Order: sequence, then C-alpha cells, then structure tokens
Amino acid sequence: MVDLTFSREQNEFRDEVRTWLAENAPTRTRPHDYAEIREYDLSWQRTQYAGGWAGISWPVEFGGKGLSVIEQMIWYEEYGRAGLPGMDATFVGLNHAGPTLMSRASDEQKSKHLPPILRGEVIWCQGFSEPGSGSDLASLSTRAIIDGDDLVVNGQKIWTSFAHLADWQELLVRTDRTGGKHHGISWVICDIHSPGIEVRAIKTMDGEAEFAEVFYDDVRIPLANVVGELNQGWGVAMSTLAFERGTAFTASQVRLASLVEELVEIARTRTGPDGKRAAIADDEVARRLGMARAEVAALRAMTYVGISRSEKTGTPGSEGSIVKLYYTELHKQVAQLAMDLLGSDGLRFVSRWMNNGWTGEYLASFSLSIGGGTSEIQRNIIGERVLGLPR
Repeated sequence: MVDLTFSREQNEFRDEVRTWLAENAPTRTRPHDYAEIREYDLSWQRTQYAGGWAGISWPVEFGGKGLSVIEQMIWYEEYGRAGLPGMDATFVGLNHAGPTLMSRASDEQKSKHLPPILRGEVIWCQGFSEPGSGSDLASLSTRAIIDGDDLVVNGQKIWTSFAHLADWQELLVRTDRTGGKHHGISWVICDIHSPGIEVRAIKTMDGEAEFAEVFYDDVRIPLANVVGELNQGWGVAMSTLAFERGTAFTASQVRLASLVEELVEIARTRTGPDGKRAAIADDEVARRLGMARAEVAALRAMTYVGISRSEKTGTPGSEGSIVKLYYTELHKQVAQLAMDLLGSDGLRFVSRWMNNGWTGEYLASFSLSIGGGTSEIQRNIIGERVLGLPR
C-alpha cells in the first residue's frame, strides 16, 4: 500500500525548511561565468552545511541528517519553491557519487571523499557517456590496463556536466575485454587534475557551456580508487543511475509547476491568436494550459508513489525511469507552449526561475530527453523492468 499523506512531524519539518531557506537562500542571481559559478555553488553548499542542512538523507555517520527520503523530497520541494536551481555544479557529488560511495565504496574511500562533498569543498563530475556509447552505455570503449598499482587510462568521455569546474570524476572504464560487454567495466574515482587529462568545454545552442568532453592520455589512477570489485563496475553504475533518478529531480518538478503558473498569468494579460481577446480566452490555449497544469499534478503524484515505495525498500527502483521520462517530455511540451504563446517576446520574459528567458528555456529543454539516459532508453527500462516485457 502506498501512503501519500504527510505526518504532523513532516509538515513541521516542511515549515522549518521553508523558514530557513527564506532566511538563508542566495539573493544574488547565479552567474553565467563558470569560474564564478564554481564559487557560487560551493559557497551555497557551505552555507547549507553550516546551517545543518547538507545531506538531508545522508546517514549521520557520514555527516548527514539521517532523515528519510520523504524529508529529502520535502527539502527539494521547498528548494524549488524558493526559486533555487534543481541542478547545479554540486549535483553529481551530492546525488550520484556520494550515495554510490556510501553503498559500494570501502571505508577508506568513504572517509576521504564524503566529508568534502558535504562541506562544499569539491565538485564531482560524471565520466560515463562516450561519443559512441551514450544510450548503449555498456558498449563504452575507454580502456584501462593494470600497470603495477595503477590503472592507465586512454579514451574519451563526452557530455560531462561541469567537468571544467570539477575536482573528482566518477569514471567508467573497460578493464577486461574478454567477456560480455557488461563484464569488464570498472567504476573508479578519478582526480580530474591528473596529468594526461584534457577538458574541453562544449557550448550548446542555448549559449551555455555546462558540458565538456574529456580526453585521457595515459592517465594513471591508483587501483585503490576502484569502487567495488575490479571488472564489476556495471552494477555500481546502475546504483549511480538509480540514485540520479530518485528524489533529486523533485526541485525541477516544482520549478516546472511554477513555470506553468507563470504561463497562465501571462496568458491572462497577453493578446491571443485572434488579436482581440486575452490569450487565455482562446479555447486551444486554455486547453493546453489546463492540460499542462493537470500533467504537472500527475507528475507530482507519480513522484510521491515512487518515493513512498523506495522508503519501504531502501533503494530507488526502476519506476524512477517513469518519472524521468514523463518529466522530460512534459518539460519540452511546456517550453513549446510558451514559445507558441510568446513568440519572439520569449527573449524578454524572464523570472527568478530562468536566466535566459523562455527562449533559453525552450532551447535547453531538448537536452533533458538526452541527459541522464535518453527517453528511448527510459522506455526500454520501463518495458523490461517495470512491465516485464521481453527485451
């Protein structure tokens, strides 16, 4: 049975979170310059740590608050309502690397890497996708050979968010070519400043340069940096992706709901297609806005169901792919609706939710159905692991 109600204690926790964020959230707009973004994001993480709000669901032994995923979800909901970005440069460390290390790493690896993540001292990036291995991650070809106590890595990764700002990378490499493609992969901790690594920023069509490609030329990584067993990194990687599709996108969902409400308000004052009445008086515009509002509510309900289930099992399940797929496709629909409503004026309509206006939002929306696993891959996961359909 799924429980979608909040207890008195959880509602009190929500009030506490809302009050703290109102008093402590950054008032300065997040910068575009990436040298400034690094310090901005780390500074905000340090503020959360000093206030006791870093790592809501991280165990107390690792410096977190040790609360449930329900409280974590509440935190993200209020975080989104406060107008804070659902994803910044600290995202991978807090939501990918940190949880993966807690569940699969050695005690030495945990003690070395987890505290700096929470304290806002380091940034992590993810080295999974390659030019020929994006959707089919198991076909990755970046290789590592054992030389003494080191792995020597050669290859390339791409679409690595914030690699040019990062200190550490969760890196997948092929350490054995003799078995099937899911065997022989290792999940390793890579110092992104190691000799032989070159990072090149990628400028995308929305004018941002959040992504990068990373090249490895005889990069030496200690064998002690392998997380889990050598050649058994596929299972570790699946843990990472499950955490990525857990509660962390809740703030983005709240942001999307707020964007829909802003569009409703714009439609009340903007002239509609007939050039006479307010846009919202047009039946088709009203229908699309109403459908967007309803689908945002459905998305929230699905998120609650998934989080309630993971609260019982202790691990995010494949249902996270349903939420991820629904969110990314809905976001694109909302962005398209905005452009149809605003046209070229989308450049000048901005709010606390966006830096580049609705035009930038529209352009950025296309990346959502690619990053974190394409919509096609999510459909495969849903079909095979949720619905039990044949491969």
